[in-house]
Amino acid sequence: MKNLELMDDIQPLTPRQIVAELDKYIIGQAKAKRSVAIALRNRWRRQQVPEELRDEIAPKNIIMIGPTGVGKTEIARRLARLAKSPFLKIEASKFTEVGYVGRDVESMIRDLTHLAVDMVKAEEKQKVQEKARMQAEERLLDLLLPRPTTAPEESSSDTSTRERFRQMLREGKLDDRPVELEVSSRPAAPMVEIFAAAGMEDMQSNLQDMLSNIFPKKRKRRQMKVKEARKILEQEAAGRLIDMDKVVEKAVARVEQSGIIFLDEIDKIAAGSSAKGGPDVSREGVQRDLLPIVEGTSVHTKYGIVRTDHILFIASGAFHVAKPSDLLPELQGRFPIRVELDSLTQNDFARILVEPENALVTQYKALMATEEIDLVFEEEAINEIAKIAFEVNSRTENIGARRLHTVMERLLEEVSFEAPDIGPQTIRITASYVQEKLADILEDQDLSRFIL
Repeated sequence: MKNLELMDDIQPLTPRQIVAELDKYIIGQAKAKRSVAIALRNRWRRQQVPEELRDEIAPKNIIMIGPTGVGKTEIARRLARLAKSPFLKIEASKFTEVGYVGRDVESMIRDLTHLAVDMVKAEEKQKVQEKARMQAEERLLDLLLPRPTTAPEESSSDTSTRERFRQMLREGKLDDRPVELEVSSRPAAPMVEIFAAAGMEDMQSNLQDMLSNIFPKKRKRRQMKVKEARKILEQEAAGRLIDMDKVVEKAVARVEQSGIIFLDEIDKIAAGSSAKGGPDVSREGVQRDLLPIVEGTSVHTKYGIVRTDHILFIASGAFHVAKPSDLLPELQGRFPIRVELDSLTQNDFARILVEPENALVTQYKALMATEEIDLVFEEEAINEIAKIAFEVNSRTENIGARRLHTVMERLLEEVSFEAPDIGPQTIRITASYVQEKLADILEDQDLSRFIL
């Protein structure tokens, strides 16, 4: 029952709807979008099956294979927003084998749980926001109109005055009035700091929490404006109204049932076929440590034990040197879905510039509008920018759509610098303007290698 209640908070989008949402921000890559859409929908489907079968259904983890800049990370990031699930993106190359200096693989589960607790806590605060606001309002009225301690009961005139002050408070007429408020006093630096070795972050956090609870929190009186005091009082009231035990229980359940971990650069821990020792042994060690996490194990966190059996793992890598088959066979088996992302074409670049909701052209137009500069991009100019970015990628390192950021910044460098002095006016970006600004770099291959 708890699992079903957990998924009630997640809007059950259909795979077609998920792909449509991803299409708003990512051009192309239809196969990858379909795969992640099915994986996300399966999270909801699993909650609908009988309980005795539910735990037997393992998540269909995904490996996305493709060159840099084609949308692997963006797909995972947008997917997490659609799922409203705890989501963690981390580079696999940051991990080291147990016994070496660096991060251990279990730390990503601890980080994901911490994110989930913050997420649920924010949701619970939203639910009690109105009640917290009312409590803060009453406390502010007590500060503005101290009640006489000797009066046996509140008179009608006192009530009338309090209500007038309440109305003024709600209208913001008392925002600048000073009040004296008792607040928690936090030291500039922690009284006790535990320096833990790498991989011991959770133990360090637990020790710091334990030691900080031993020492009583100091409180001091501060003069501040009503506007500032209202925020502090609302936060304190919300904190009192939230049941943290319930928050933690719900957060852990959400991690276990709908958590998503995006493992980027997984190809960096895949040892090549010719590997015999040295750093490749350490890479295999990371894979061995990662295997039980992906297969399903129990991880100790400061919020209790977290099971990883049903966390969805999405891995990605360029796999220029290594191949997916260079991963440990057991690890390969836990990523049954493999999707190869396509390299971007010149036409894709042109679409990326204008079609997504967060398109680069839209971003630059909005930035220049703040200086009263109206940027107008002609269609031929868009095609020319796409052509130049595609050609530079072909000549030098292929960094995918990230090349467009560099080309656009170089193209509009002069306009961005002069904007505060030349506005308001309309500036048309034509194909000839693009060629003029980028001609030198295009002709000099060595120069384009270092600048674009």
